[in-house]
Amino acid sequence: MSGRGQHIDRVVIVGGGTAGWMTAAALGRMLGALGLSITLVESASIGTVGVGEATLPQIRTFNRLLGIDEAEMMARTAATIKLGIEFRDWGRPGDHYIHPFGTYGEELGDAPFIQYWARASAMGAAASIGEYSLPIVAALAGRFEPPSEDGRHQPYDYAFQFDAGLYAAWLAELAQAAGVIRREGRIVAVRREGESGQIGSVLLETGETIDGDLFIDCSGFRALLIGDTLGSAFEDWSHWLPCNRAFAVPCGNGGDHGPYTRATARRAGWQWRIPLQHRVGNGLVYCNDWWEDQAACDFLMAHLESDAGAEPRQLSFSTGRRKSLWSGNCIAIGLAGGFLEPLESTSIDLIQSGILNLVELFPGEVIEESDRAEYNRLMDLEFERIRDFLVLHYVANQREEEFWSAMREMAIPQSLSDKIEDFRTRAILPEYAEGLFQPVSWISVFLGQNVVPQGWDPRTDALGETDLAQQLEDMRQRMAADAGSMPTHLDYIRNAGASFPASIVHP
Repeated sequence: MSGRGQHIDRVVIVGGGTAGWMTAAALGRMLGALGLSITLVESASIGTVGVGEATLPQIRTFNRLLGIDEAEMMARTAATIKLGIEFRDWGRPGDHYIHPFGTYGEELGDAPFIQYWARASAMGAAASIGEYSLPIVAALAGRFEPPSEDGRHQPYDYAFQFDAGLYAAWLAELAQAAGVIRREGRIVAVRREGESGQIGSVLLETGETIDGDLFIDCSGFRALLIGDTLGSAFEDWSHWLPCNRAFAVPCGNGGDHGPYTRATARRAGWQWRIPLQHRVGNGLVYCNDWWEDQAACDFLMAHLESDAGAEPRQLSFSTGRRKSLWSGNCIAIGLAGGFLEPLESTSIDLIQSGILNLVELFPGEVIEESDRAEYNRLMDLEFERIRDFLVLHYVANQREEEFWSAMREMAIPQSLSDKIEDFRTRAILPEYAEGLFQPVSWISVFLGQNVVPQGWDPRTDALGETDLAQQLEDMRQRMAADAGSMPTHLDYIRNAGASFPASIVHP
């Protein structure tokens, strides 16, 4: 490649933002000992999407790999804690539930807890499933402390809500301190090798040529390398996830700093709310076939809890992914590789998955076809399982608007149809060795949106009805007491170095 044989020692990252600088910082930290030359090319004149502010617990693993101190990260990115995602009005107007970063219940016998709950619920002897989940009870009470390591409490995890721009800027500092070279400039041409057709270099408008052996496309929706240059086809999933527009706008906090993100179903889409230390991130995701742009924007602005901190910014997108995220000597990470609406905060996690899979499969002397195939297999699984989980939110609804009726009646992937039927009949749930969204995630959406199991595991019959009801009640009270013993979320993040605006009154 590039006149230097097949050895991979020059990596070029095209694009900055969250995807580019997460990639640069990770490669600099984890592969720096290989003696790689890592160059990131970005142009200050090209904006980034940068609305992703909510994360999943996997971000904590990523931060640890980079040697990031959690308290410093929270202070530098205006972060708050996230114990889960609250969904309002998704089943029927007035419904609400939380998808927690934890589990439900405790061991009661040989069958999973959900089987005992399903039986008790049919008996009228069970509370709402959320009352048996410590992160849900704590989130609704506005409380948080890191999970105990001594087994005193039900296990749970947490993530962050932070300013993605501040996070990317900090990672840029860390990456450059680790030896990553930043080049400012707009790319005007991409040169491909004659025989192989692989990418050899990029040309900047300044006239500078940057050669590389491995290129990482973090150019966002432009997909400059993976799409425009290499022609990796985009697989459009709009027939399953038709929302294709969003408006995003910050505002002041109206007084709720609860440790969770909120997604509220609206007439033809949904509205997000993400509380940070210094502001609230808001947005409306919608389908312009069902909601005109100006009307959608007006609705969002009329449903903010405080004055807007900027003009609303519109985004246009199509849901789907590249059929090959690793093509030739180019890997697409972030929006260049695909987009799934941010309903379950998966955007940053998909970036992280792409990076860590690349680190595991990073080529040495030559790029092997088997490495490309394995990378694409892993990322395909990630995208498809997230897709099915997001589609579930839309099809499992009982709302009356035309958009929601159409979502309920649409043809869905067979893989999702099978999951719904398995849960409805006997509370059977998918469990994956790889990928996001294990059984607790599916339970939260199924039950939260009124998909109720009609049967359960017969092994639960070994526990008598009276004993089952009493154990569930003891468990419910224990969750409430454990949550009540935690400090408030505001106290926790203040002690972690938070700097709140003077207008916030602390309880």
